[in-house]
Amino acid sequence: MKVVNNNYPSIEQVTGQLLGTPASVSNQAPATGRTFSEIFRQKQTDNIVTPVRFSKHATVRLDDRKIELSSEQLNRLNEGTQKANAKGINESLVLVDELAFIVNIKNNTVITAMDQNEAKENVFTNIDGAVIA
Repeated sequence: MKVVNNNYPSIEQVTGQLLGTPASVSNQAPATGRTFSEIFRQKQTDNIVTPVRFSKHATVRLDDRKIELSSEQLNRLNEGTQKANAKGINESLVLVDELAFIVNIKNNTVITAMDQNEAKENVFTNIDGAVIA
């Protein structure tokens, strides 16, 4: 087999021509104008947990049903909400110990809350996922 070299440019040379950079590796900021460290810091900031909010209805239900959340249970509720969000769930049932919460994941808001006794008598509708936290 005869190999003919027609002096075609290398992939690196073509890439450099298209991007306006030399064929060697560039240490400049990417096309977005931000450096790696700036992008990295932004990603770290994006991962900060925003605690769930409680709707007026959920707050009334918690008061009526005399449900008090410990800080540990609230942390688990937040973690369960994050897990649901990571899975792409929109409306989730989040179970924490004997408590059940319906959470709108997009708005990060607890819609309603109930304890184990009330959860046994109810059917959960309009949810697309459940998390046991």
